[in-house]
Amino acid sequence: MFYEIKKGHGLPHNPFQSYIVPRPIGWISTLSADGVPNLAPFSFFNGALSHPPMVVFTSSAPAEGGRKTKDTLVNIEETGEFVTNMATEALAEEMNLTSAYVGPEVDEFDLANLDTLPSILVKPPRVAASPIHMECEYFKTVELPGSPDGGRAALVVGTVLGIHIADEVLTDGRIDLGKVRPIGRLGYMDYTVVDTIFPMPRPKPVGGD
Repeated sequence: MFYEIKKGHGLPHNPFQSYIVPRPIGWISTLSADGVPNLAPFSFFNGALSHPPMVVFTSSAPAEGGRKTKDTLVNIEETGEFVTNMATEALAEEMNLTSAYVGPEVDEFDLANLDTLPSILVKPPRVAASPIHMECEYFKTVELPGSPDGGRAALVVGTVLGIHIADEVLTDGRIDLGKVRPIGRLGYMDYTVVDTIFPMPRPKPVGGD
């Protein structure tokens, strides 16, 4: 099949999210200007650059409702800081709980019964049970087309200031993803876990002057 975006796909569910898969989950913790912790997962999340290390994620919320993404975006823009926490198979249920639409006064760490750890370079707390965290400084927001009802959509860019890695997930000086077992978002309400890993060295250059 082929469909033109503006004309619609005619399917029961949107197929777009099932094409860009698997997507890493940015499980992002922030603090409000009043000091209330917030924790929310974002499936449009990725690394953007290695030198300096930078990350990006997309926050989208309709004009009415959608408070989860809006709170994270507002907190980051007001405080200039956030933390990404690795979402793993062992934490999948807790991650899903923190996706609930709740008011800005709700602490999602408490909602999901998650213990916290203090960060070193920024103020937002970390998910204690997560094996990898990145402490980030807000860099900029790129405004994107919002929802038809006037909701806001934005691409948030952050600079990584420091990274925490649990010693038990390191093997021979490398992050052992077989031990981490990160989860990724597929289309619809489906997820996957990294459990099969294979190496594929880059080919050597061929030809040239």
